Amino acid sequence: MASSGLQTKKGDSHSDHLVQPTNPNVAAMQEDVLYHFSLSTSTHDFPAMFGDVKFVCVGGSPTRMEAFAKYMAKELGLDHPGAEYPNICRGTDRFAMFKVGPVLSVSHGIGIPSTSVMLHELIKLLYHAHCSDVTVIRIGTSGGIGSCRESKERTRGSEKAGAHLLGLKPGSVVITRQAVDASFKPVFEQVVLGKRVVQRTHLDEELAQELMQCSLELLDFPTVLGNTMCTSDFYEGQGRLDGALCSYTEKDKQKYLQAAHSAGVCNIEMESSVLAAICGACSIPVAVVCVTLLNRLEGDQVSSPHEVLVEYQQRPQRLVSHFIKKRLAAARNPPNL
Repeated sequence: MASSGLQTKKGDSHSDHLVQPTNPNVAAMQEDVLYHFSLSTSTHDFPAMFGDVKFVCVGGSPTRMEAFAKYMAKELGLDHPGAEYPNICRGTDRFAMFKVGPVLSVSHGIGIPSTSVMLHELIKLLYHAHCSDVTVIRIGTSGGIGSCRESKERTRGSEKAGAHLLGLKPGSVVITRQAVDASFKPVFEQVVLGKRVVQRTHLDEELAQELMQCSLELLDFPTVLGNTMCTSDFYEGQGRLDGALCSYTEKDKQKYLQAAHSAGVCNIEMESSVLAAICGACSIPVAVVCVTLLNRLEGDQVSSPHEVLVEYQQRPQRLVSHFIKKRLAAARNPPNL
């Protein structure tokens, strides 16, 4: 298993930033079965397996997260001939999990419900492993909505900054400033014991700015900082005209997407709000970095060639990899105070 080789500090009981669920019942459990991960505190040594984790990168596809783990192994100098990266959750087909040094790569499926389940068990895993100073980043795909407010774009040979961009081309990377719901409100809502519970969806602004700075250092693809709209559906919930059901017109769709654009929304996906809400409740720094596969103002279907989509999906991975390497280098060589 290629899960070690880069020396990082194990979870420190004296750290001020230990991962801590807000549920007091967890500490009193004699055994905690993380059913959807096929892991249990009675059968697995969580501190030994995960105690050095500092970065958790999550994304929808198991295949993509396995590829990211292999990519990180190369980037961190941990890859070698014959290296294997086994799925830690191989006892289940719900999620996939891979570990490379201090980086945990986990799939979350599609949508809020699946992501919520994964996050509950992930946070408990990190807690049982006594992990500290953990950063969570979603690397995924999304649909773009043209212009963004207060954003920057930089590509090789050019740099632009201003109040607006003229459009988000497919392949642009969006770093989420704030996750909003389908009504453009920065909230995550669910029903608990029959009662409506609303949580804020603020993301870590300092982390987002740090990622933005990394994008300016890479110079490889356009990157913007803006709001992300999180919906509960891929078709009608995002105003698509190509689903099995459609109760509105093209004009209605354009009006809605223009309203989203006016509210500062740069892109649309299906997981950011629950990530912001749950990680925020547990005081875990979290960021969302997604590439746009199409401009939703121009169409609904993802029709780019497969090889183009593969390259697009690698862009958030390259950005986050650069961020992780930069953070690790800073930890090894702290500035003199």
